[in-house]
Amino acid sequence: MSSWRTRLLPPLLAIVFAVILTAIALIISGADPLQAYGTMIGQLFKGSTAVDTVNLATVYYLSGLAVAIGFQMNLFNIGVEGQYRFAAIVTAIIGGALQLPPVIHVIAILIVAVASGMLYAAIPAVLKVTRGVSEVISTIMLNAIVGGIVAFLVNADQFGVQTGNNIATREIAETGRIPGVPIGSGELFGFVIIAALIGAAYWFMLNRTRFGFELKASGESTTAAAAGGVNAKKMTLIAMLLSGGVAGLVAMPELLGRDFSYGITSTQMYGFTGIAVALLGRNHPAGIALGALLWAFLDRSAVSLEQINVSKEIATIMQGVIVLSVVIAYEIVRRADLAAEQRRVGRALAGNGRKGSSVSEGGAV
Repeated sequence: MSSWRTRLLPPLLAIVFAVILTAIALIISGADPLQAYGTMIGQLFKGSTAVDTVNLATVYYLSGLAVAIGFQMNLFNIGVEGQYRFAAIVTAIIGGALQLPPVIHVIAILIVAVASGMLYAAIPAVLKVTRGVSEVISTIMLNAIVGGIVAFLVNADQFGVQTGNNIATREIAETGRIPGVPIGSGELFGFVIIAALIGAAYWFMLNRTRFGFELKASGESTTAAAAGGVNAKKMTLIAMLLSGGVAGLVAMPELLGRDFSYGITSTQMYGFTGIAVALLGRNHPAGIALGALLWAFLDRSAVSLEQINVSKEIATIMQGVIVLSVVIAYEIVRRADLAAEQRRVGRALAGNGRKGSSVSEGGAV
């Protein structure tokens, strides 16, 4: 089976399967599937929905990349949620306190964001390498802890600033903001360009560097990688730190392009969405981008379903079915690929056997 079929067929099957199952759910609830899907697609061309979808997809894309780096090392970094929230609150506090020239201010903020994410990811990384603690358990615990950290730091007695009924960090000065691009009635995050560059760097690292090769080799088999001179523990540590560094940037598009401060009410759950996006994109930067756009589209267009008396949770059902379907679809395609390869090998062996038999008979004569 060719490479493009192996890569593209599973997500396409998953989306088709999700559409069919969601249509069945809509029919059972008494709604018209065609009308529901048409309403969701039509919403994309209303107001600033399209721009908002791309903006949200940028956040999902960064989250998906952070998760994918861990996946390459066979690490399940479920702690992207905690890592990006920790980085967001630390960056918002430091970014709001700094007074620097334009560009330099932004660079300083991004460095703090990456360093903060790496710092929070270093905890499970060190526990994994030195004590063999599962990164799933440690990162889940750290996800729970970060909520308390944010609440403590945003408190008015610490770094919080009361504005009306809302309390958040001090606003970041204009010199530390990334200007957007006005498009129609919306404004596209300028961070879209940075996210694209990060995706390109991720692809280059995996496919054009020795480190990327060693990372993938260690993820496939630590034993085989060790036989080739690769230090598996070192690769685990670096992979977790890189994953945490990218996770630290997840909140930056909104922090530097729209909100300029961070509080308890700031949007959460981006880290968990990144897991689904990485699975859907099969850890490939282009696939993750498409998965992020699809996920953001479903999130943004779901509100339009209430106009036709259909629950917006139908989009959540579709997202869940897509994740489940893509896992099943990849396994089906993998098994079909393996069966096809076994048949090709069998035919080749049979052909060589017949040739060998003919040569023997000719020699005997």
